[in-house]
Amino acid sequence: MSDRVSIYHPLLRSRDGHHARVSFTELFFDLVYVFAVTQLSHELLISLTLTGVVETLILWFAVWLGWQYTCWVTNWFDPETPRIRSLLFAVMLAGLVMAAAIPGAFGKRGLIFAFAYVAIQVGRTAYIVFELGKNHALAANYRRMLGWVVIAAVFWIAGAFAEGWPRAALWAIAVLCEYVSPMFGFALPGLGLSRTSDWTIEGGHLAERCQLFVIVALGETVLATGATLAQVDIWDSAILSAVLATFLGTLAMWWLYFGTSSEDATKTITRSGDPGRIGAYLHAILVAGIIATAVGNDLVLAHPHNAVKTAYALTLSAGPAIYLLGSAIYKKVVYGVVPTSHIVGVILFALLIPFASYVDLLTMGWLTTIVMLTASFWEGRLLRKRRTGKPMRQAGH
Repeated sequence: MSDRVSIYHPLLRSRDGHHARVSFTELFFDLVYVFAVTQLSHELLISLTLTGVVETLILWFAVWLGWQYTCWVTNWFDPETPRIRSLLFAVMLAGLVMAAAIPGAFGKRGLIFAFAYVAIQVGRTAYIVFELGKNHALAANYRRMLGWVVIAAVFWIAGAFAEGWPRAALWAIAVLCEYVSPMFGFALPGLGLSRTSDWTIEGGHLAERCQLFVIVALGETVLATGATLAQVDIWDSAILSAVLATFLGTLAMWWLYFGTSSEDATKTITRSGDPGRIGAYLHAILVAGIIATAVGNDLVLAHPHNAVKTAYALTLSAGPAIYLLGSAIYKKVVYGVVPTSHIVGVILFALLIPFASYVDLLTMGWLTTIVMLTASFWEGRLLRKRRTGKPMRQAGH
């Protein structure tokens, strides 16, 4: 490294080999995303169509990318310093506006959503470029990152002036610009590309941040269950049964993540040469599954005796299936094998779809919960074998 390139900066976290602590500032920042996840699930609930799913998916990736890029900043820079803390609060305010605009993002609030999101991505990155100057080791990487978020911003703003599917197409391109560019080092003509060693993050900190976001998402399913129960005048057996089914389903998702693999995953991410890719990208799938599952829970709680429409059946099965797929990929990274329990679970969810027309929403809710509980018990048994050192075929999966 040239002696003109500095590795010290007063805003950077100290890298002393220890796990970087998640600060109260970061936890406070995440509160905005409780609101954002709630907005996304409600938006999908009222628009269970192909168009609604595509639009919600695009908005979800925007929410996730805004959080992910900010998470990288707090991984490198100390959020307890006044300037970085102020930056987080500014991003938090823009995030609040962005989340509030989600219900009308593909309508009259498209420009508000786009400007708020661009303010987060471009504003935060430009500020870090300014703080780093020209000669810091991270400066070149952040200049490339700024180039890509500016390119994406063009598509975000252009999409805001379009309508319908053209807006969705332009915003999908914007999402791809920000989601894919880190995979090839933010490569740009004239600026080169970043190697993993140029912007390696502290894996333990990232793992904990991702785990906390999963808690935020699971919290939305619990809040939705409680809010719906509070609005019901008569707590009859159907409602109480629906509450139990949705709660147990949420508990199964919690166990599949925190009870069976999160500790091992933290170690894997910490030791990885590319912890950012392992932690951030896979969690986007996991949390998307949680959001879709929350929508299914709302349907079961609101209308337990109603017939299961095709859109309802797809939602109730797809949410936990996506979660299991994300979890399967995650555990493949952690343990080197794909869990059989997860694959069987996904197959069972697919088989439930044609069967759904013969039952009501409450029964369908219980069936999906039983599948999730089965997968969680299966994984729990394998976890006990791993910890006791008993031999398992392909690590028991």
